[in-house]
Amino acid sequence: MKVILASDHGGKNLRQEVSNLLEELGIEFEDIGCDCEGSVDYPDYGIPAAERVAKGEFDYGIVICGTGIGMSISANKVKGIRCALVHDVFSAKATRQHNNANMLAMGERVIGPGLANEIVKHFLETEFDGGRHENRVNKITQFEEQ
Repeated sequence: MKVILASDHGGKNLRQEVSNLLEELGIEFEDIGCDCEGSVDYPDYGIPAAERVAKGEFDYGIVICGTGIGMSISANKVKGIRCALVHDVFSAKATRQHNNANMLAMGERVIGPGLANEIVKHFLETEFDGGRHENRVNKITQFEEQ
């Protein structure tokens, strides 16, 4: 499993916590920043991360900003991306099982590092259920192809 990790200035601290978790779990990942102190624009980090997931360079992407909203909107503009904004463990499992989400967005100003790490673990460990859910995900993919 390979994961790409990105944040803007508002998600920098939580991104470091998630980075530490991925190291502890022995998951291969690339952290593409940001490493700045000043304000930056979330699309400059969310879109490149999503593009690399869409190209197949990474199995999953994790993007973090202040609320997670900007990163999720940005990532979802990339064809082939299903980025879920998640702030609880149930949703982390459900979005993998039902939506086959390939990216996770979180907000540093919304949740703390302990919960974020639990969300990441469950997101990465949960498999897609397929079945009736596969038909629904395929409808999204077909729409993207138009």
